[in-house]
Amino acid sequence: MTREDILDAAAQVFRIKGFHGASMADIAEVVKLQKASLYYHVTSKQDILLSLLDRALDMLTERISIISARSIPSDEKLRLMIRSYLQALAENPDLSSVLLFEHRSLDKKSQLRHVPNRDRFEALWREAVQEGMRTKKFNCPDVNMAVRALMGTLNWTLTWYRPAGSQTIEQIADEYTDLFFNGLSSR
Repeated sequence: MTREDILDAAAQVFRIKGFHGASMADIAEVVKLQKASLYYHVTSKQDILLSLLDRALDMLTERISIISARSIPSDEKLRLMIRSYLQALAENPDLSSVLLFEHRSLDKKSQLRHVPNRDRFEALWREAVQEGMRTKKFNCPDVNMAVRALMGTLNWTLTWYRPAGSQTIEQIADEYTDLFFNGLSSR
């Protein structure tokens, strides 16, 4: 049994029961350990939550920063970022759920450590939109608002997306991108 196995199990338990509804005994049961043995690998439920949030943001930041660093037109870059982000959420539903819905359960000390990581990730999105503004690909009066709207839309997808549904995650990503770029206007 490794710490990584415990984190995987905790993400699953948190996704099903929520952070506050989950207990260390629930996590121990999934990994078939005694609750006391769990503390050999982790110090607390907060420790687990922060580790999961770090893991999720590290994975997402790595994926998105690779695209962000590419020398391609900003609209193509943002399209690829949206697609990659939704693919990552869909491929890691337990971890994604913890990132998107349980971050509010962090205590103050853990929040102070988490927020800079989150801000670095969100900055990649702002930079992509700002690049589009500089190159006249985008017309956006408030970059922060645009990024918040985009992230809100992408993040909410996790609540309704089903892998066996009528659209693939890539099709959904492409539709979102078209909607984001073109709006609802019939022009």
